Amino acid sequence: MSNSKFKLIVFDLDGTLVDSAPDIAFAVDSMLAELGMAPRGVEQVRHFLGNGVEWLAKRALTGELWAEPEPELLQKAKTRLLYHYGQINGERTKLYPGVTEVLAYAQHLSIQLACLTNKNRQFTEPLLAAMNLQQQFQFISCGDDSLERKPDPAPLQRIMQQAGVDSFAALMVGDSITDVKTARNAGTAVVGVSYGYNHGEPISDAEPDWVIDSMLEIRAILDQSEPLLRQV
Repeated sequence: MSNSKFKLIVFDLDGTLVDSAPDIAFAVDSMLAELGMAPRGVEQVRHFLGNGVEWLAKRALTGELWAEPEPELLQKAKTRLLYHYGQINGERTKLYPGVTEVLAYAQHLSIQLACLTNKNRQFTEPLLAAMNLQQQFQFISCGDDSLERKPDPAPLQRIMQQAGVDSFAALMVGDSITDVKTARNAGTAVVGVSYGYNHGEPISDAEPDWVIDSMLEIRAILDQSEPLLRQV
């Protein structure tokens, strides 16, 4: 039995557990080719990720983070983006180092595990299965499960309620400012991974409780029976 203060860990998916940017970039560039537009490439697409498919399509069309393309063009782009991503979901995606070990370690400590993503369920479940992760999580919350999406705290709060865990015993792990805001809005501690997709900005700028360069570093956080001082 663990003395860890955390009884639930909630992981973001893309950019935290898996590097899915190569698959997503392939789908983006296939969509853009159909629309007669130049490709964005995987490195630019990495900066576009983190807020769901609609914002990904907007950024692919405009090349900007918060610009609004013409609505009819956006709808066509979204439809074709979803089609192309569905064809190749998981083919180029890789687990980040240390993920398997950390999930096993948390299970050894009897800590409940959840995945909270803004990705639609039709893509989340096949991707988790392809990465041999689906059976690791007691709870999986996806972007189209409800009207609320990260950084709205409601999906995280529902997971905590289902797990029977209060905010002081829950830990969010993510790669973006969206994940940090979600945790703050729900009152949980949060770990930011430095290697993911945060629109090209250092995750430390979002001021998570801890910043880690490797998923394996979470083991030291879990071993603490009391909260650690902020480590960024």
